[in-house]
Amino acid sequence: MKAASVLDYRILAKRRLPHFLFEYFDGGSYAQVTLGRSTADLEAVALRQRVLVDISKLDLSTSLFGQPLSMPVALGPIGLAGIGVRRGEVQAARAAHAAGVNFCLSTVGVCGLREVAAGVKKPIWFQLYMIKDRGFMRTLLAEAKELGVSALFFTVDMPVPGTRYRDLHSGLAGAPGMLGSLRRTWQGMCRPRWAWDVGINGRPHSLGNVARVLGNNSGLEDFFAWMRNNFDGSVTWRDLDFIRETWNGPLIIKGILDPEDAISAASLGADGIVVSNHGGRQLDGVSSTVRALPSIVAAVGDKLTVLVDGGVRSGLDVVRMLALGAKGVLLGRAWAFALAAGGEAGVAHALALIQAEIKVAMALTGVTSVQAIDRNILASPENR
Repeated sequence: MKAASVLDYRILAKRRLPHFLFEYFDGGSYAQVTLGRSTADLEAVALRQRVLVDISKLDLSTSLFGQPLSMPVALGPIGLAGIGVRRGEVQAARAAHAAGVNFCLSTVGVCGLREVAAGVKKPIWFQLYMIKDRGFMRTLLAEAKELGVSALFFTVDMPVPGTRYRDLHSGLAGAPGMLGSLRRTWQGMCRPRWAWDVGINGRPHSLGNVARVLGNNSGLEDFFAWMRNNFDGSVTWRDLDFIRETWNGPLIIKGILDPEDAISAASLGADGIVVSNHGGRQLDGVSSTVRALPSIVAAVGDKLTVLVDGGVRSGLDVVRMLALGAKGVLLGRAWAFALAAGGEAGVAHALALIQAEIKVAMALTGVTSVQAIDRNILASPENR
């Protein structure tokens, strides 16, 4: 069943995913204040409707980090996304490339770099966490370079994992050992379609990029324990030198919410930043990205490429973010739910919906190219 809108894929995914997985994809941290702000603040951005403009030809094409794209959208990195359907990150990457946009693989994706790169014909992007084991990181970055990864997204807003109570309540990160495993197994059995597709036929059930360090300890409890013990909380801006020593391609810093941090990223030679609050999954109570975006663009918009994520559920939301100064938008839950509900075809359909919605929003605001989308299409304060 195809969704009528991207939002419908959330409903379909809830029906098809085990409870613990849906809660993981859908949830935020603590009281989920920031998660709620992300969508509410974006919906509150009012646009100017313009009429009698020749909109017979609309150009959505753009370029990010030297790569031409059919529209200013990409699939952002999501940990464990590939467990929603069989070998999910490969399916999502195929759909993205078929639509003319790019896919960014998470360090903690189910499918590893080599598997995803082998499944597509174009270079992918890769998201990196700072791990205490620098030897492991060098190996991972060397593999990314070997496989033709075209841009590296370095996530900086997760020195420690946020407290996500929904994951504790659902059993994803709650009861340890056999009890937790039995609870998740039961939830999986309650979704027989998922159990057959992923539980039985979706092996290996491991995290491809970190499987070599997890070894035989590949259960979810093992992964979360490894993450808590191995993410490096001592990292500072000086550690970007280590990344640059190993990686000479485009470097994008993901997880910026403050103009001062954006200025630091620009001064240290980053090629881009992603204005992001980690989908509301880290520090609850921080700003939505749409509120943070304008001041960051004002601070560094002419020095590097500013991307944004957070709360985007439609092509209309994409246009709102572009109007506030972003050069591109990373989708998160929008593609994760479409993947879980419909696999590669679901992601392809979600991207087609978003592309159509961008066209409608451009036409009704009187702009004919994405490069022409700016603050001029925002409603004046008195009309909001």
